[in-house]
Amino acid sequence: MGQIEWAMWANEQALASGLILIMGGIVATAGQFTKWYFGVYSIGAGVFVCLLEYPRGKRRKGSTMERCGQKYMTKVLKLFGPLTRNYYIRAFLHLGLSVPAGFLLATILGTACLAIASSIYLLAAVRGEQWIPIEPKPKERPQVGATIKQPPSNPPPRPPAEARKKPSEEEAAGAVGVSGGPQENPVPVIDEVV
Repeated sequence: MGQIEWAMWANEQALASGLILIMGGIVATAGQFTKWYFGVYSIGAGVFVCLLEYPRGKRRKGSTMERCGQKYMTKVLKLFGPLTRNYYIRAFLHLGLSVPAGFLLATILGTACLAIASSIYLLAAVRGEQWIPIEPKPKERPQVGATIKQPPSNPPPRPPAEARKKPSEEEAAGAVGVSGGPQENPVPVIDEVV
């Protein structure tokens, strides 16, 4: 059986937890909770996590479905190099981002989800996985000379493939005795003009 790519699970978990942090932060801020500033922090942390986790990484084997509009954020993440590629850094970053949001009841669910995503990223890092961007494959244009092996010898319209078969040896031997001159018609043709 194939190996599980844990980073794919962690990516989905972290993206969902970022959205949960945003929603919890909105509830805490709009509801004027006593520690509402943790709600504002949760909104900012949730937006950051969503932007970081939106581009999917390329799988080792098989194909990876790219998210809509992912290519723009992928370019940004590629600029940061090993900071975004290394899953150890992501694991500890998510764990650190989740701690302040844990002091408020409205954002504790997002905190727990982000801590779980952090542990999955740590597992992925221990197994040697890293984030590789999904690069668009260049479209290969077929070379005209490479696709046409040999130009056709008969001008169009060409007979079907069955009619184009070469004669077998027996037919070729029988054809040797036939002269190339005019042939006689075995049925008499009577031309009556009225």
